[in-house]
Formats: sequence, structure tokens, C-alpha cells
Amino acid sequence: MTSPEAIPEELVWATRGRSWGFRFLLTAGLPDPLSVYERVVAPLGDDTTGWCRGAGAGAVAVRFLDPLGRRDAAGRVIPHDFVLFGDAAEGVASVDDGLQRVWPLVAEAYGRVWDADGPPSAAELFPA
Repeated sequence: MTSPEAIPEELVWATRGRSWGFRFLLTAGLPDPLSVYERVVAPLGDDTTGWCRGAGAGAVAVRFLDPLGRRDAAGRVIPHDFVLFGDAAEGVASVDDGLQRVWPLVAEAYGRVWDADGPPSAAELFPA
């Protein structure tokens, strides 16, 4: 099981579940992750997958479709958007890097919550 200590503090993760809408599951401790997310992820536009380095703070954005092909209630494959800062961003220079380095940190937690009726709490996502 992935422990909460293994989850980088410099990680913003936005996704949706089978029946719950787009949410920030991890916020990197930011009081307003939306503004940072919008700024860093903007260059990806509507692409279903992508990678980019954000201007300024050394942030990296990576987007990929659910590696297991999970779909929401409308039948759309679920995307996962990540914004990485600091050490978490180092070595992530492509979508493949994101899949290999970031996805293993959250895959088990997401597997437990994606088909819940509502979005998970932090305790449900990464129980102690």
C-alpha cells in the first residue's frame, strides 16, 4: 500500500471519478490550487494527453488518460492532470515520464475511490 509519506507534497492532482465530477484530489498545500492549475496547465489546452513546463516557478504539468481505461458514467475515459513543483517536477519531461514517475504514487489510492458515489476525502484517498 502507498503511504501518505510517499506522496510528494509538491503535487496538484485533478481528475474525476465514475460518478463524481472534476476535483482536486491533491492540492500541494495551496490555498487556491485552481489559479496555479489554470496557469500551468493552460498550454495543454483541450489535448487529452500532454506535458509542458510552466513559466516561472519551475512547475511541470502532465496530463494523461487513465492507464486502466476507466470511464465516467458518460462513457468518457477519465483524464488525470498533475502539476508538479520542486523535486517532484525533476525528471518529468514527457507524458511517459509522468506515467512512470507520478502514476505509481496515486494509482492504488485512485483505484479505491474512482467508483465511489462521491469524491473522496483525504482520509479515504490516503488512509493512515
